[in-house]
Amino acid sequence: ESGSGKSVTTKSILRLGPSNCKIMGGEILFRGEDILKKNEAELREIRGGEIAMIFQDSLSALNPVYTVGNKMVELIRRHTNMNKKEAKARVLELLTAVGITDPEKAMNSYPHELSGGMRQRVMIAQAMINSPSLLIADEPTTALDCVVQAQILELLRNIHRTKGTSILFISHDLNV
Repeated sequence: ESGSGKSVTTKSILRLGPSNCKIMGGEILFRGEDILKKNEAELREIRGGEIAMIFQDSLSALNPVYTVGNKMVELIRRHTNMNKKEAKARVLELLTAVGITDPEKAMNSYPHELSGGMRQRVMIAQAMINSPSLLIADEPTTALDCVVQAQILELLRNIHRTKGTSILFISHDLNV
């Protein structure tokens, strides 16, 4: 249910919790290795590379001072050897793949200029930049109307079917 710690738990997998949050014991195993024993550099390789996350609140998760394209190009260039032109082409490809009908316009938009459904699609595209093997979807349909919820769920199913990406889907809404 709401407030039970789902988001805190999912953020803890990638050690994205608040600085005053500490994991006191246990293991978080991914591919047989304990993520808790990774240093920050090793963790950066896993985050956004092998494991990506779709956050619950897309408006808060997307940086308001960058256009969608600027942020995505930066992420692509951080994890690949692509030049800026190649990275922009990849952004357009990803935005198209998640069902954004005008990817050029979305790429040049700031997050607050997009609808909730469009922002959620942008977050999914951003999460898929490096074709992760695990996608953590933390309530990805929260605050979306039922039509957009269905579209987002179908998009996630399609990612699983076509890319083979495992999806850890967190929700308190059993109707979803």
